[in-house]
Amino acid sequence: MDTRGNTGDLRATPAGVARLALALIWLLAMPAMAAPADETGDDVLRGVGAHFAWIVFDAIEADLEAATGRKIELYGKNSMLGVGCNAAVKLARQASEHGDTFGFVCCPLSEEEVEREGLIVHPLALEPILILVHDDNPIDDLGSAQVRAIFRGEIDNWKQVGGPDRPIVVVTRLHCKKRPGHWKTILPSPGDFRPTRLKANSAAAMVQRINDFAGAIGHTGTTWIFQPGDHVKALSIDGVKPTAANLADGSYPFHRQLSAITNRTPSSDVIKLIREAQQGPAFRRVAREYELLPLNPQER
Repeated sequence: MDTRGNTGDLRATPAGVARLALALIWLLAMPAMAAPADETGDDVLRGVGAHFAWIVFDAIEADLEAATGRKIELYGKNSMLGVGCNAAVKLARQASEHGDTFGFVCCPLSEEEVEREGLIVHPLALEPILILVHDDNPIDDLGSAQVRAIFRGEIDNWKQVGGPDRPIVVVTRLHCKKRPGHWKTILPSPGDFRPTRLKANSAAAMVQRINDFAGAIGHTGTTWIFQPGDHVKALSIDGVKPTAANLADGSYPFHRQLSAITNRTPSSDVIKLIREAQQGPAFRRVAREYELLPLNPQER
């Protein structure tokens, strides 16, 4: 499948996951009474969160540094099942203790969670959720009702939707189960999905399972960077491609919200960073590359 960028191999590897885990442990285990950044001389703005939002921040890191005049450190590449969003909430909440920190998430947060954790959500963009199949599958388009019936298990062979006589292998990554949105635009609850399915703990594992099984179907966001050797393709849904324009007019049904999050008293530099991420020209370029629908007016 064609790649959407050239940022290197983003597959999860044991070494890569170990490095991420160590970084998150370090970030989240800093002493509770750590001094603010201006007292320690630490001039770094640190962000942590989910891989799909990390893609956006990583791509515009130089612009964020220029806007704030400070070094940016980002953690979240290949974040595993829900860990990225949970780490984002924790670090955003503890910003006053840990200096200037912020989070970024690939799922909307409920009003209850925002209130309980004392957060502000800063929306960035809507991201289409791709419905993926093996590229050997002759099917190029499914109706949204057919997709939901497949994930429920009501359709379990590709011949039922005009494809070959081949069992359907459902692959899911049902992260952040208590949060609204994201995969819940396919089906609203984990219990609605077919019980006999493969469960992926990362986006890389999702893509690998679809590579492995010619009858597979799964889902991931448009910011995932596919590798040249991947044997997967994204379907159109109801004859509609997964693009920002089709999210804007409501014709593409599956999506999630990418956001930054802070505590309720973010520093002026964190606010500058988030405004650049929401409205700056570099973000607009990234949004066009990955078919993201920006949720804020463009900077003038």
